[in-house]
Parts: sequence; C-alpha cells; structure tokens
Amino acid sequence: MRIVTWNVAGLNARLHRVKLWIKENQPDVLCLQETKMEDEVFQKKAQPVFEELGYESVHNGQKSWNGVAIISRVGIDDPQKGFDDGRKDPDPDARIVWATCSNIRIASCYIPNGRTLEDEHYKYKLDWFNRLHDDLQKNSEPSKNPVITAGDFNVCPRPVLDEWDPEQEYTNFDWKLKKTLTEQFPLPETHVSPEMRRAIKKLDDLGMKDVFCERFPKEKADTYWDYFKNAFSDKRGLRIDLVLASGVLAKSLESIEVDTLERTPEKILKKENKDLIEKYKDAKGKFVKPSDHAPLVASFDWGN
Repeated sequence: MRIVTWNVAGLNARLHRVKLWIKENQPDVLCLQETKMEDEVFQKKAQPVFEELGYESVHNGQKSWNGVAIISRVGIDDPQKGFDDGRKDPDPDARIVWATCSNIRIASCYIPNGRTLEDEHYKYKLDWFNRLHDDLQKNSEPSKNPVITAGDFNVCPRPVLDEWDPEQEYTNFDWKLKKTLTEQFPLPETHVSPEMRRAIKKLDDLGMKDVFCERFPKEKADTYWDYFKNAFSDKRGLRIDLVLASGVLAKSLESIEVDTLERTPEKILKKENKDLIEKYKDAKGKFVKPSDHAPLVASFDWGN
C-alpha cells in the first residue's frame, strides 16, 4: 500500500503535474493539501481527471485558501469533512478530510501555520492539534486500528534534523540585484516552539507514529523549501510534511522517501535535465512551476 502526502500549493495551477505524477507513480492513496479550491470547482476540474486515472476522491475545500483531498484507487468509504470531536463549533477552515481507504482510516491534514507566537492564529494552531488528537481518540482508536494522518503539519518534530541551521551563512545569487549574497535566515518560530513539539508528542503518545522518524531517527530529509532566496539550491528546507501511522500499521512500513525531483526549480532543470522542462509544460505550452513542497511517499506491507 503506497500512501503519499503532498501539499500542492494550488491544485488548479498544478493539476497537470499532479496528473503526471499519479500516472508515473501509481500511488494507492494520495493525500493533497492546499488545493485552494471550492468543492464545486474540484468536482468540475479535478475529479474527472482523477476518475480518468482510476481514482475516487473526496475534497474539503474553500475559495482561494486551504483545501484538502484524498485521492484513492482502493476505495473511499465513510468520508467526513472537518472534525467529529464532540465540540459544536466547526473548524472555520477547510483543513481536514477523512475517508476509509481499503481498511485504513486516513486523514489528509493541513495544519495552520500559526504566523507568530503572539498571533491569534497560533492559538488556533494549538487548538487545532488538540481537536485532531480528540477526534482520533474518540473515533479511530489508534491503539487498536490501522489509522493514518498525513499532511502538512507545519511543525519540525525534531530539533536540528528537521530544520535548517539559523546560524549558518547561506550563499545565494540574488536575481534582482544580479549578485551573490551571503545571508542568515531565522527559523519560523511557530514551527519549532516547545508547544508545537509537545503537540506532536501528544499524538505519538496516542499511538500515531512519525514513520519517517521511526525508520530514520538520525537522517535529515526536508519536504519544504521556500520559493525565495534560492532555498532549494542552498538546501535550506524543513521537514514539516509527515505521515503519522498507528502502531499496528507503522510496524509494516517498507519504505519512506521524499520525491525531491518533483520540487526541483526550473532554472536547475534547465542545467541538469532539460527534457523535464518539456514534460512539465501544460497544454498551452507553459512550464508548470513546482509546489514549494515535495511528495512524501510511504509504502506499507498491508493488505485488506
């Protein structure tokens, strides 16, 4: 069972690349985040593309922001949008969608960024993690059942390994100034705070294991690189896209890897792999820019 998570940073803009990636990689389940589509637009533009490839889908969307989807060739049963954690206040944003695919309960998650530690959005982020925990505990029983929460968590679970070095000087070429600069970059505080790491630990205590960390406790593998300041070429990224699996499922992990080729910027492809420039052009002949996140691919030895 190949289960993938990918923040596509706008599905309308990147549908061509998503279609290509599905055709070439044949995932069983693909969890998408930041579709930035209303459900009606998804049903009109994206769902027919996935159906043509042999996939069912469920989407929880809103106009211009957020949006999450599950694309599956092994079934979509019991779909649910938002939380069912016992609270009466619905999530104001389209940030989570659930479905049972084969016999695994799966959530595609797009956790709030938080902005700054003083911002109300950070309080919302903390509350969002609590709601995810309570929903899992109430409805999924991860200690007994196969469950996955996959997505853009906007948290670096491990110090150092999941971050860039804020004290390192990164040399990059500034295209506007047309010269090479040496700069330092602070870490996003809302992604590395002790409270955020405690929130991930709370999910771990519930039985939801970060399967990349379990398999590679001492290895670095970023999943996100900012578009600006040549972050990708400078290897200045973060590991914030995660696959959390319940214990019974985590034990069956065969492999997990980041598809960094899918994130490679156009200017690097022009130097290293010109053939991909043509491949990534849409029907109008325009190069489709990659997302700022790369797909995270997890394979499990798991059947029905």
